[in-house]
Amino acid sequence: MENFEQEVAAGARFQFGKNWKSFLSTLTEERIHVAGESLRSMLEAGDLRGKTFLDVGCGSGLFSLAARRMGAKVLSFDYDPDSVGCAMELKRRYFPDDTDWTIRQGSVLDKAFLNSLGTFDVVYAWGVLHHTGQLWQATENVTLPVNANGLLFVAIYNDMGLKSKVWRGIKRAYCSGWIGKMAVAGIFIPYCFARAVASSLKHGENLFAQYKKRRGMSIVHDWFDWLGGYPYEVARAEEMIRFYGDRGFGVRKQILRNDSGNNEIVFQRNS
Repeated sequence: MENFEQEVAAGARFQFGKNWKSFLSTLTEERIHVAGESLRSMLEAGDLRGKTFLDVGCGSGLFSLAARRMGAKVLSFDYDPDSVGCAMELKRRYFPDDTDWTIRQGSVLDKAFLNSLGTFDVVYAWGVLHHTGQLWQATENVTLPVNANGLLFVAIYNDMGLKSKVWRGIKRAYCSGWIGKMAVAGIFIPYCFARAVASSLKHGENLFAQYKKRRGMSIVHDWFDWLGGYPYEVARAEEMIRFYGDRGFGVRKQILRNDSGNNEIVFQRNS
């Protein structure tokens, strides 16, 4: 926790957990259902009964909750103490005193910590590894807890070259202090709002209401998550596929992007 606070004070890390604490006030049964459906779709599984599920960088804890509701035995961890608190709050609300959902604080960059957790049928690291400051080390480390024939579900920001470098500078400015935060938010939040309204009018649908149907998330909280999401690294999908292929993983399912969003790939470890 001390290292985390030092990194925040130095402007080297966004406090994702504080954003997720706010998100929990908007959490509904519909959002939880949508999160579960997104897991079912990507994992191609009706449920996770009899499976173990590791949520790497659990954030709000929403997908840990979804996996637990699908029947998995879940272990959640995050580097951010506020994110750990969010997951604990969801467990308190929905699975109090449940021995099949464990929550811990830890870093995906800590090999000893990961090795201490054992192995899992599903390792889930959605939008996490690119915020560690050591993307490729984190990408390597998440292979450690994957069972033989187990699934590894990762989502990494797509590399858009110069555009990605510009966004890295914007995110760093946001985390540099309250002046940087106000400047970046003051420019981009009105822009994001106006763009969402324009898109809603153009397509004849409420984008704000539709957004939560993608993964059960909140569009406004995701705006701040995007603007402040630092450290920030990127990778091309083919780099990820080659990297994991060299380590004995094959692609099972993928959703690839042509913008700055996340490439989502489910890998399966070859026995």
